[in-house]
Amino acid sequence: MLDVDGWPSLTDPVLVVAIQGWVDAGAAGETAADLLGASLGSARDFARLDLSDLVDLQQTRPGIERTHGRPRVVWPTLTCTAGRAGRDVVLVRGPEPSLRWRSVVETVVDLAVRLGVREAYGLGAMPAAVTHRRAVPVHATLTSEAPAPAATVLRDDYVGPTGLQTTLLVALGQRGIPGTGLWAQVPHYVAGSPSPPAALALLEHLAATAGLDLTAIDELRRETEVYVRRVEDGLVDRPDVAELVAAIEAEHPGDDLAAEVEQFLRGLDPPDADDDRTID
Repeated sequence: MLDVDGWPSLTDPVLVVAIQGWVDAGAAGETAADLLGASLGSARDFARLDLSDLVDLQQTRPGIERTHGRPRVVWPTLTCTAGRAGRDVVLVRGPEPSLRWRSVVETVVDLAVRLGVREAYGLGAMPAAVTHRRAVPVHATLTSEAPAPAATVLRDDYVGPTGLQTTLLVALGQRGIPGTGLWAQVPHYVAGSPSPPAALALLEHLAATAGLDLTAIDELRRETEVYVRRVEDGLVDRPDVAELVAAIEAEHPGDDLAAEVEQFLRGLDPPDADDDRTID
């Protein structure tokens, strides 16, 4: 399934995965992965997995790019990038396929084993009962072999539907590559729009846990300051939301809201794993 231009020569690389399509509140995982890719030294896309026959193209549509005025169709693809950010990094990102999950997972796991990956991280975000006025919490989900990241809340009690990203991390753990899912907690009242604070929190936790040098994210810190001011300004015209924010800060409805969010996640139907089967 994998189209490889040439295998990179890497030393003890870390694998970072960001798969869009199921839960990524504020597009935080996608944004963090794109910024990571842009900050990698000597970065090159060395392999890709064509998903055009594995996705519902009415949901995950191809795009149009133009080169010298000529249009080109860009089909949904998982892209594999290698580069360096204080240590060697392999970045896998793209949309979540609708079909043949087992084959896709096995392909990425085999890639990680071949490249000598020692540890793996997933980037994503959940809507949560938090506010934009406080530091973004980051929760961690682990395979049994992975060490708990510092400054995160360890979440080891969730049972229910999951996405390809978590499925992949579990499969990596079964092959001896510890996997850690990093999940930024995005205020549910702004979860539908891009969240620079959540993307920044993911990158900061990833850098601290994986030993990456990500000094190139200063611009994201400035965007975070602007974002917080913009949300505050918006509360002036939305007293109902302002009241909700105050209530969350007072921690009165926090447990109830957290339960509602989790119930929402449990109610989502998991995508098909293969043409006629679902993920176990």
